[in-house]
Amino acid sequence: MNILQALFFPPEQPGGVSSMVPYIQEAFAGKGWEMELFSLPKRVRLKGTEEVRFETFDWTAFAGAPIVDKYVQTYKDYVWWTRLRLRKTYDLIHAHHPIAGLAMKQLFPDTPVLITLHSSFERELALNGKISPGGPEERFLTSLYGELEHRLDGIVTVSQSFKTYLSSFVRNPEAISVIPNGFDERRFKPVPHENVVPQLITVCRLVPAKGIDTLLAACSELKKRGYPFVLHLIGDGPIREELEQMAVSLNIYEETIFYGYMLHPEEFMPFFDIFVLPSRAESFGSVFAEAALCCLALVGTDVGGVAEQIDNDENGLLVPVGDPEALANALEKVMLDPSYRYNLARSAWLKAKSAYSLQRVIGQLQMLYGSLGAGGK
Repeated sequence: MNILQALFFPPEQPGGVSSMVPYIQEAFAGKGWEMELFSLPKRVRLKGTEEVRFETFDWTAFAGAPIVDKYVQTYKDYVWWTRLRLRKTYDLIHAHHPIAGLAMKQLFPDTPVLITLHSSFERELALNGKISPGGPEERFLTSLYGELEHRLDGIVTVSQSFKTYLSSFVRNPEAISVIPNGFDERRFKPVPHENVVPQLITVCRLVPAKGIDTLLAACSELKKRGYPFVLHLIGDGPIREELEQMAVSLNIYEETIFYGYMLHPEEFMPFFDIFVLPSRAESFGSVFAEAALCCLALVGTDVGGVAEQIDNDENGLLVPVGDPEALANALEKVMLDPSYRYNLARSAWLKAKSAYSLQRVIGQLQMLYGSLGAGGK
């Protein structure tokens, strides 16, 4: 049985789909399945010229909006690259991005095409101030969900909350499957350590949607209360300079380390104490599961997939979005009581091992592939 995993860009990043799919490929190979990975190289730009048509809406009504035009051109590029590179047929194609899913169905109309929707591009753009709610870009991107439902053979998403979000854009939301992301415990595992000063860590792209401004404000409050700490920020992005200036103005620059992009933060993470990320939205929040597998105490916001991973006061703490004082109070509670912190981390580790193991994902995917006609061996 030959299955193609169709990604968007190459799986170079750690975390989420980028790290999960190659391990899925490895696991299925061990079961005797044939599985290939395909993606669009980042250097491929402005090559595609085929006309783009969707069956459920006229995308040209949104033409002229830069984000829409770039999205459609990327779709053309994906089709061009796929025609150039793929010469064989497959028993099933599993796409991990709307462009990949629709392009594959266009070029392989007789092959079952399944898609996993890992995140909402329109929500990310809106939270990062790139588009206006209700504008042409948002309407174009949300229209794609109906197109995916109409043309593809199955839709999967990564959390119940994201399924609920999608339900207003499709005709039959009950047909959407939920398979939370899974993680290889060989990569994410605890390391015994003791830190005299609490070590806080976050891993994310530095964009407004991740709420790092809230985190810095909370850490400033912690310093005013007289608590020592070190905050480790792993990641890069367009507001890094702004955040560094904010750390200076809040008088916590000496307590804060901006690392920039790091290819394998999982090698770093187990040596810290508390993982904190006050996101304004998360479809799943893969990095929380990764931190849990490293046995870190978790502090997050009561949004999306994060709230599905964290049971407040049992395996982590949840706080409202955009509330620095509430976040400071939660961090204070975890920092001051090592036994409480350990119990939270231990509970998070146990839940992550059972609910977010890679083997669980493999089993669920194997059943799903079988339902679409890919029986495997």
